[in-house]
Amino acid sequence: MAFLADTLSRVKPSATIMMTQKARDLKAKGKDVISLSVGEPDFDTPDNIKNAAIEAIRRGETKYTPVSGIPQLREAICRKLKRENDLDYKPSQTIVGTGGKHVIFNALMATMNPGDEVIVVAPYWVSYPEMVGLCGGTPVLVEATMEHDFKLQPEDLERAITPKTKWIILNSPSNPSGAAYSWDEMKKLTDVLVRHPHVWILTDDMYEHLVYGDFKFVTPAQVEPNLYERTLTMNGVSKAYAMTGWRIGYAAGPETLIKAMDFVQGQQTSGTSSISQWAAVEALDGTQEHLPRFRKAFEDRRDLVVSMLNQANGLVCPKPEGAFYVYPSCAATIGKKAPSGKTIETDEDFVLELLESEGVAAVHGSAFGLGPNLRISYATSNEALEEAGRRIQRFCAALR
Repeated sequence: MAFLADTLSRVKPSATIMMTQKARDLKAKGKDVISLSVGEPDFDTPDNIKNAAIEAIRRGETKYTPVSGIPQLREAICRKLKRENDLDYKPSQTIVGTGGKHVIFNALMATMNPGDEVIVVAPYWVSYPEMVGLCGGTPVLVEATMEHDFKLQPEDLERAITPKTKWIILNSPSNPSGAAYSWDEMKKLTDVLVRHPHVWILTDDMYEHLVYGDFKFVTPAQVEPNLYERTLTMNGVSKAYAMTGWRIGYAAGPETLIKAMDFVQGQQTSGTSSISQWAAVEALDGTQEHLPRFRKAFEDRRDLVVSMLNQANGLVCPKPEGAFYVYPSCAATIGKKAPSGKTIETDEDFVLELLESEGVAAVHGSAFGLGPNLRISYATSNEALEEAGRRIQRFCAALR
């Protein structure tokens, strides 16, 4: 249709939203579906956070807010970054957006010119390359293979950097793989970036608090202070505080960049929901006592899912350090016939046949830039995960 922008032809729809909707549609028709496609904690927002929002409503905190966020939240962000990441920021170096996606989009919108390149590590969150394209840039995809635990290798990063590289987006722990970089692994990447002063670093730390065992989370500017002046550290309250629907993301970085993002946001959405911002103040400043409980539940689920998937014929599932996803390979199932009689030629065929045959919704890995794999979210009950695991094993056993 000639009326629509050419930009749209460069953008694909979100595969995660598509698979989740497919599962909803089948459920509505009466099919017994277990959805493992959505990246959303099944826990409820902690009561102290809900109560802070209710009190804010009662106090009349229901007006427009400053574009970059209420001062109280920007101060809380500074305290959080100092306390947990050993990073010093002033409130004027922070910005609050309507979710992490909004913050990333505004950073790209404020900085990208046609021809600028952004390094995106595959497997990647489905929105990164699409946002780069919408903002006029070129995504440069660098594979982080299963052989390297889905982590970017310094020599591959070095090869991907060109004079046109403007940003690299680093997501740890990762959606979709759950892979997270240790201090030493991150240091090897930051050593490369120090040598290329024209490259800016955009971190997506959304899953920071969801790491397991003895793993210690780190973020690039913390590991390499020399990158502080060209790093935008992005985070939010969605995952660790079970606040996906509250839509609060935030970032801290150089004041010139924050001002440019504020400028974009001022003509786009203005400030985000006042009530959500007050809830986020409590999330960051209030008790964190729910976090160990969330972590323990997710760690147990991870171990259960990894064990069950590795017992399924033709699947190989590494054990990730964080987030609430696993990213098993289904390479050994390619070329086999599903119970429907259809030959599985791609990972997308695998997930569609699994959904039709057994009512388990997952997302194909090629949507995240690296296949043949599938992303399974374990942000649901142990009972649902056990049943899904049995169905996946049954489906794999039936492949011929």
